[in-house]
Amino acid sequence: MNATEPPAAPVIGSQYNAGDIAWTLASTALVWLMIPGIGYFYSGMARSKNALSLIMLSCCSIAVVTVQWFLFGYSLAFSKTGSKMIGNFENAFFRGVLDQPSVGNSKIPDLVFMIFQCMFAALTPALAIGAAAERGRIVPTLVFIFLWTTFVYDFIACWTWSPNGWSFVMGGLDFAGGTPVHISSGAAALAYAIVLGKRSGDQKDFRPHSMSNVVIGTCFIWFGWFGFNGGSALAANLRAAMACVVTNLAASTAGLTWVLLDYRHERKLSVLGFCSGAVSGLVAITPVGFCGAVACNLAVRLKHYLKYDDAFDVFAVHGVGGIVGNLLTGIFAQSWVAALDGSTVIAGGGLDGNWIQLAYQLADSAAGLSWSFGVTYLILVIMNKIPGLTLRADPHHEHTGLDLAELGEPCYGHHDEKGSGIDTHVEIGEANSGTQSVESLNVKA
Repeated sequence: MNATEPPAAPVIGSQYNAGDIAWTLASTALVWLMIPGIGYFYSGMARSKNALSLIMLSCCSIAVVTVQWFLFGYSLAFSKTGSKMIGNFENAFFRGVLDQPSVGNSKIPDLVFMIFQCMFAALTPALAIGAAAERGRIVPTLVFIFLWTTFVYDFIACWTWSPNGWSFVMGGLDFAGGTPVHISSGAAALAYAIVLGKRSGDQKDFRPHSMSNVVIGTCFIWFGWFGFNGGSALAANLRAAMACVVTNLAASTAGLTWVLLDYRHERKLSVLGFCSGAVSGLVAITPVGFCGAVACNLAVRLKHYLKYDDAFDVFAVHGVGGIVGNLLTGIFAQSWVAALDGSTVIAGGGLDGNWIQLAYQLADSAAGLSWSFGVTYLILVIMNKIPGLTLRADPHHEHTGLDLAELGEPCYGHHDEKGSGIDTHVEIGEANSGTQSVESLNVKA
């Protein structure tokens, strides 16, 4: 080589750990799979005439939030020069998001961290909208997802995970989304259920139409949660392995706990109870799945006393489960577990003698719950006053089912809704032609 020839420029991104990048990208795919899993989980618990709309909304949550994340969402949540409350537009349109060290782990680049966090942002509103099942119009729901991600999720994610965020600076511990994902989605679901009001019809008819869909959805969620929790280490290390182990243990413990709690009522082993328990254990993962299952099981009964219609108990499972998980983190978090990645140093929780951590966790949980409920309620009230964005479907469409009324397609080609008098038979070609009204689709009102 000529001695006067300048040295070759380093390959872009060569300074990063390839194993950490690979694990984070694999975890991104796992978390993505959770979102249609939520759709199947919710669709199975709904009546068949609304099943397809719930799967559709979950998948659309990925699309809507991905666009929002590209425009300014990522920048608002994670820009390096943001404030304690919210980021800025420094990285809008992904400007400067390529090979710079990420704020989450200096061993992976911004680009990898960005797409991993995008999945969290897309998953959270998909959880929340379950509360409005069977009566919320689809287009306004998509507008709501965009607005909610901007004014609720991005703020709470900034507080919790951005190095500049007030909760992060205070010392709050949130490994994988207790406040930004679960508490925020639970509070939003509660606000959504209150604003929309109860579903029309006999409550005895609101039974799951497909337990197989519920089980399939649960399996997708459980499977994806290995990436949700293990991937939050942002590195292929022992801390990620520990997160995967406790993920599986907590879900298993909570699923069995919920089954046993329900068994005392009817002396039956409930499949729905096992699935609900497993999800509640995943939500309250960090401390103990047993505690999460008990708290969420009891919280399910809240809606009967407070008379709000949270269709799939989103607030009970995610809101209450998230709060329980956050608070128990203040007790059970231990410095040696965090140090398994070889770099993280925390004071730990009560077991390490650092009881002030419980106060930090309480402050973080209360702020996330209050912000999400208050801002969500405000967004919904304003949307309801804008022509074309009213949230609730009209009574006829609600009776017909949102699958036919708003999508023009049934979830099951020749399946009749039992006992409802609704024939959901429709030729798919006719439904897509755009030339027929809902009333002409052989619907018996």
